[in-house]
Amino acid sequence: MFQVGDKIFYPMHGAGIIEAMEEKEFLGEKHLYFVLHMLLKELDIMVPVEKMSALGIRSIVDRQTLDEVFAVFHERELDPTVNAAQRFKANTEKLKSGNIFEGAEVIRDLQLISKHKILGTSDRNMLDNAMQNLISEIELVRDMDHEQATELLRQMLSEEDQAVPT
Repeated sequence: MFQVGDKIFYPMHGAGIIEAMEEKEFLGEKHLYFVLHMLLKELDIMVPVEKMSALGIRSIVDRQTLDEVFAVFHERELDPTVNAAQRFKANTEKLKSGNIFEGAEVIRDLQLISKHKILGTSDRNMLDNAMQNLISEIELVRDMDHEQATELLRQMLSEEDQAVPT
């Protein structure tokens, strides 16, 4: 069970911190809600306590897991038979899962495609969202500000570029 002060990741919204627990009445019934402060858009979201796991909300990863995630950028596997619509659907499912490794795969794959052709609007938006979600988690895992976390991700991605022989 989550507690006030826990650092969490909410799929499609990024990382945040549980700021408070409040009881609210809705349609004549009282429910407990967590107040989540989300880093990406500096907003607070109220989520019913009993729906946290159903929404895919999880604790943020530890430093070692984050380092393993960065290793995903060095793996190279693109299926050339997948078209844009199939890729978009698969990537959306990966991001909705909240699995940090799957989010890193989305970043890796779209970055690789962008080196060979200009990404379409939906792919570009997906890449930006995936990167912002990962950056928000890096901020909490590594106790960094947004700029530091962004730079760390850029470094990890550029190391990936250097690892590939030309």
